[in-house]
Parts: sequence; structure tokens; C-alpha cells
Amino acid sequence: MGTLSAFIASERETLVLGIAALSLMVITYSVAGARTMIAGARRRLQLDADAQKALRFVIEFENSGRGWFWETNAQGTLSYVSQQLAEDFACEPAALLGRQFTDLLSVDGSSEGPLREERTLGFHLSARFPFSDVVVRPASAEDIHWSLSGNPIFDEHGRFLGFRGIGTDLTEQRRSEQEISRLARFDSLTGLPNRALMRQTLDEALRNATSRQKGCTLFLIDLDRFKNVNDTLGHPIGDALLRQVAQRLTSVMGDHGQVGRLGGDEFKAVLPGAVETGLLESLARTLIEQVSRPYSIEGHRVTIGASVGIAIGDPGRCNADSLVRDADLALYAAKAAGRGKHMFYEASMHSEAAERQMLENDLRQVLERDELWVAYQPIVRTAGEEVCGFEALLRWKHPSRGAISPDKFIPIAEECGMIGKIGQWVLRAALAEAANWPDHIRIAVNLSPIQFNDPGIIDVIAGALKDFEVRAERLELELTEGVFLAEGDATDETFARLKNLGVRLALDDFGTGYSSMRYLKKAPFDKIKIDQSFVRGAASSDNRNGAIIRAIVTLAESLDMDTTAEGVETHDDLHLIRELGVSQVQGYIFGRPVPCEEARAIAMATHVEADGFQSTREPRHRLMRRAIAGINGERREIRLRNISAMGAQVDCDEAVTPGQSLTIDIVGVGPVVGTVRWAQAGKFGVQFTDQFDLARLAPKQAPTGQPSPSPWHLGQNRRAS
Repeated sequence: MGTLSAFIASERETLVLGIAALSLMVITYSVAGARTMIAGARRRLQLDADAQKALRFVIEFENSGRGWFWETNAQGTLSYVSQQLAEDFACEPAALLGRQFTDLLSVDGSSEGPLREERTLGFHLSARFPFSDVVVRPASAEDIHWSLSGNPIFDEHGRFLGFRGIGTDLTEQRRSEQEISRLARFDSLTGLPNRALMRQTLDEALRNATSRQKGCTLFLIDLDRFKNVNDTLGHPIGDALLRQVAQRLTSVMGDHGQVGRLGGDEFKAVLPGAVETGLLESLARTLIEQVSRPYSIEGHRVTIGASVGIAIGDPGRCNADSLVRDADLALYAAKAAGRGKHMFYEASMHSEAAERQMLENDLRQVLERDELWVAYQPIVRTAGEEVCGFEALLRWKHPSRGAISPDKFIPIAEECGMIGKIGQWVLRAALAEAANWPDHIRIAVNLSPIQFNDPGIIDVIAGALKDFEVRAERLELELTEGVFLAEGDATDETFARLKNLGVRLALDDFGTGYSSMRYLKKAPFDKIKIDQSFVRGAASSDNRNGAIIRAIVTLAESLDMDTTAEGVETHDDLHLIRELGVSQVQGYIFGRPVPCEEARAIAMATHVEADGFQSTREPRHRLMRRAIAGINGERREIRLRNISAMGAQVDCDEAVTPGQSLTIDIVGVGPVVGTVRWAQAGKFGVQFTDQFDLARLAPKQAPTGQPSPSPWHLGQNRRAS
């Protein structure tokens, strides 16, 4: 009984242990299963998270506009497209699904080489090869470029499922590359070929010239007075002006050559095969004429000019560097000749360029070396021949070269930026000398356009007047039409400030510019200076200068302005100038430019006598003749000299007035009628009413055995032509 009980007890313990073991096994399995489930759940969650993250990346990538995704099935039809691709076709993505991918895209035709076809998208898709960066364009009117990359998709059994890939928009990149390429070859402001492309064009033209045995010509074009536009109206106006100039140059050159911009206000034209001098001259003249026509820019009227240097290259005998150098020398020569001109290259220009460079270097030190001085040329009243003023004329005495012409060094001073300092020096030197003259005698000083457009010029003039205690009304500033080439508010303001200062203004070289009439209407001038090109030889019958001078005088009188005739050298011209009513005369007939000491003596004397050759046209009677004239109700004995068919000079102590009519009885000849045209102390000029026959003055044949009267007994004109 005890043994049974013990056995039963022992069996129960084993059962309990078995149950416990079984339970432990179940629990262990359950825990392992739970762990597996948890791990699987975690993996699924991670996969979901990764999928969501990948989706976000896809969405963000597509939304960024940098690229898009695409997918096709085994038949090549689209099974997925991004929104961006659909937008380029102006439709929804669903509208593209099921369409052949190759029907939507075309391969860029820029590929070259024997493997071109193998590199096409169609080849890669049909061969099921991976591809990368194939450039394609959509089959649409838009100028769009994409770069495509793709990989074929296969299942675990190797069956082809389609393609999946990415596309990148190359449109902006290509535009940027094209713009960079364009900027590397074309000028961004005018759109013309730039310096680099023009050099390439010249090289190619010379190569073609060699192979075809036809020459090549190079034009270098420089705009005159362009800097003045930038300084007065600002760079935006200057930029607009350059664009219009580029259009005119291109229009003039046409099919004859290629025009480009080198930078600033410099342009170049290459003319392949063009070497005929007549054609080149015609093009150059037309080019200068067209560029010089006025421009209208934002309400401003702008006028500039152009100078052209021309070099012709013989086939096979020149290179680009030498041709550019030669054209550059020709351009300098054109500018030195007065600008607005064209010049062909000549071998002598090399030495001239070297001399010009030396002059420029010396000119930069001319003030420190005290090599400049001022000469003074008298300005005389026409009616009475009294000195009314002097013009200050700059002179340069070089220590080794001697006297250098102002026509030579003034343009250099303007180009190298020295004209401001030199002009200020001349102004102060002239006013310092004028302070020693009688108070009624004026001093005329030339003011360059560069000085006129200097914002500080008013203070400079006012300071000089104050320092030397010269009344502002005695200072006469001579301006050329260059001050109007960039008209604007600044020009009008400078004129107004000068008039408020009290100085007088004279328009110099009248009639030689572009539109003087409009300038007179606008600017407050006190005087017109008639250019010497109209004055010299005006009395000759083979030109119309007299009519031009008469018109200028009439215009000036109507505007209440004085007139000064420049360059008067002969008595004939002086007589005509008086007859036409010109107010003042300046020329060699009354005196050449002289140093300050001589000018001071002339100013104190106040009166000068005309001294010059008599005639530039019909002959004059050289002998003095006695005559009787009724003057102021009394018969007076007078003497006639410089007698011509039109009039004579009369020596007479009796005062007469211009416009007075006289009957003059020439002893041994008879009476003539005339009108007094000018008068001064001791003499006056008379114009005959009818043309006088000089043959009447021929000496009578003396009886045999009696000597003829000596001409020296009657007197003789000092100088005759």
C-alpha cells in the first residue's frame, strides 16, 4: 500500500513535470512566434516607412522641376509618367498612359558620327539595353530638350517587363549654354560680333583672300565726340546711341562686309574681296555721313561724328595683326586731319604715329616746363578801325621742335585729357593780361566742348574774373557747335549760368557745322564769328561767299547780335566786309597774333591801320589821284588811292558818315558818284554807283621832249597784288 502510494506519487510528479515541460515548450513556441510576428510587423512598418519616404523623394524631385520619372510595359507603352512630362504636352498624365513612348519623343539631330543611329532612343528601347543621358525633344512646337536615362526590368524568370527611368529638363541649361556661347562671340549691347569673332572673321577673310587671290579690306571706325555724350547725358543714353550707330553701320555696309564692335565707341568692318578704291571711298563717305546724322534719344537730340581708317590687304602678303595696325594708323591720321574724315593707310603713317606719341608725352609736361604762351590778335571795328578787343590764341614753343601748330597739339590735348588744365591756364593768362588794357577792350578766349561740359567751369571762370579784377562783360567766350552735339538740360543750364555770370558768348566757325540756325534760336549768343572759309576771297566774282556773308549779317542783326569776319587779308575783302555791314574784322590785314607786350601797345593806341595786299580779283590802280568833292556843303580837295572799278579809299580830313552820297571830280578824268561805306579819322571808303572804267586813269602821252610825271611824286600804295 505504501509502495503503491509511493509509485502513484512518483508518477504524478513525472506527469506534472511532463505537463510543465510541455507548457514550457508551448510558451517558448508562442514567444518565438510572437517575436517573429513582431519582427515581421516591424519589417512591414519599415518597408512602409521606406516606401513613403521614397514616394516623398519622388514627389519632391518631380515638384522641383529638375526631372521626372517614366515607366513603360513590355510593349513600350507608358505605364507611368510624371506630371511635368504631361504639362509639357499640355495634358493630364492619364492622357499619356498607354501611348508609345517613342511616339512622344524624337532624338536630337545634333548627334554625329557612324554610331549615331545606334545611340538613338529607339535602338536602346528595342534592344532592351540600358541607356544614359540620351538627348531628346518632345514632339511638340515648344523648344524643349530632355536628357533621358533608363534601365530594362526583368522578373525572376528573366521575362522582360518594360523600362523604368528618369528624365531631366535641359531646356534652361541649353539656353544658358547658347547665351554663354553667344556672349563669347557677340557684343551684348549692340548684338554685333565682338572683338574675338571679328578677329576670327578677319583671319578667315585673309585665308580666303590667299586661296582666291582676291584682297581684303579692313575699316576701323571711331566715333567722334561720343565721350561728350556719356559725360553730359549719362551712360544709358550713350548705350542707346551705340545701338542706333550699330544699326546704321550695318545698313551702310550691307553685303559688302561684316560690321562688329570692338568695345567702347570703336567698331570694325571686314570687307572680303573688296579692294576697289572707288567703292571703299564711297562706303567710307556714306558711313561717316550716316553716323553723323542727328539722333533722337529719350527727348534728347544727339549729334556725333565718325572717323575711318582703311587698310587694304594683298592676298598672301599680309596677316591680321599687320592689317589691324595699318588701319589703326590710318584712323589716327583721319582724326588728326580734323575728324569726320576717312584715310587710307600709307607707309609714312608709322613715323607720324611715333611723332604723335612723342608729342603726347611732351604735352603732359608742358605746363610744368612753362613752354606755353598766349598770342593776341586784334579785333577791329569795321566802321572806324578802332581796336575793340583781342582773341587769346594758344602757342607752344617746344624746346627742340620749335613752334608747334595748335591744329596739331590741341586735338591731342583733347584726346589725352589735358585740355581742361591747359584751357584753364589760357583763361587765367588772358585775363591777367586784359587787366592791363583799357576797360572797354574785350578779351576773347576759346572754350572747348570738354571744358564747357565740365560741371565746375562756372566756378573756374568766376574765380579767374575775381582774381584779376576784370569785369565779366569784358570776357567773351568763343564756343563751337561741338557744345550742342549732346543737347540736354545740362547744356541749357550751363548757358544760363554763364549769362547770369555776365560774360559774353560768341559762336565760332559759324556755317561750318551741322545746324547753326537751330543753335542761334536756342542759345543766348552775343556774337557770330563768320568762318574764314567764307571770308577769304569773298570779293572774288567766282564764288557766292558775299551772298552768304550778307545773309549771316542780316540774320545776326535781326537777333541783335554782333558779327566778326575772320581771316580778312586783303583790302578787297575788307571793302566788301564793310559794304555788307559786318560789325568787326579779325585778320592779318589788321595784325597777326602778337605777344602780350605788343598787344598791350596796340590796346593803348586803340587804332590800327589796314595793311595788306590790295586785291584777289580785278586789278587796282596803283597811283594816288587828286580829286574835288562836295562834302558837307563845301568843295574839298581829296586824294583817291586803291581805285578799282567798284570804289576807292579816300584820304580826307573832313568827317563823313557811312551812307553819305558824294560826287567826286577826279582831276583830269571827270566826275564819279559814290556812297560812303566806312569812315575813320583822316580817311573813308567809297563805293561807286556805276562801275568805273580804270582805263580812264591811264596817263596821257606827254609831248615829245617833255618827261612824264613821276609816279612817286603823286604817291603810291604801299603794297599791291
